[in-house]
Amino acid sequence: MAKGNWSVNLETEEFILDRDLIVREAVKAVRDTGESHYVNLAVAHEHGQPDSYLVPALREAFGAAIDIDFVDQCGCGGYVYRVVKK
Repeated sequence: MAKGNWSVNLETEEFILDRDLIVREAVKAVRDTGESHYVNLAVAHEHGQPDSYLVPALREAFGAAIDIDFVDQCGCGGYVYRVVKK
């Protein structure tokens, strides 16, 4: 069942240790999001700016079917992106 607007936390220890896990879970989260809805991705800062690895992976997986916006950088250093599924 597709979800409406929601958020996913990709900042816990298992994500800090495995950047590929961040990408896999972010792709899964977007797949689980219903059309015309969004998922906020809170991404661990330990792997650097997600524009260099996460955004390209999401573009490859979904192409023009999504919009990706940078929302904010948390006080803890993490990054928040909003992915809207068209």
